[in-house]
Amino acid sequence: MARVQVTRRMHFSAAHRLFRADWTDERNGEVFGDCANPLWHGHNYEIDVTVEGEIDPDTGYVMDLKQLKDLVQRRVIDDVDHRNLNEQVDWMDGLNPTTENLVVAIWDRLSDAMPSGVELRKIILWETPRNYVEYTGGA
Repeated sequence: MARVQVTRRMHFSAAHRLFRADWTDERNGEVFGDCANPLWHGHNYEIDVTVEGEIDPDTGYVMDLKQLKDLVQRRVIDDVDHRNLNEQVDWMDGLNPTTENLVVAIWDRLSDAMPSGVELRKIILWETPRNYVEYTGGA
């Protein structure tokens, strides 16, 4: 049977501050620039979640995209939308909320929740229309 990848794009807005508490404000400013602003800043993120599996001969789907949408909504978007990633998202505790750290944390939230026969293949997290990170699992 053919294996096919399908992708759902979703959106959320969140605030964050990139910094290390063990560094001075000057050092944080040197490394993280405006993103170290102690009064926070925000992004309108876009997230592409790609899954792969065999086409179900009964439905013609790899995975019902509404089911994928609902899963991402429940496990990710509901926790991060209009939230402060540093202070309000439990599963980001202890992580500097860079887009790189965020995409890995999102992967961890979704990878074990896939239905039988469906594999999470890739997440692309757009921080801005020009900046994104891509994660495909692994170390």
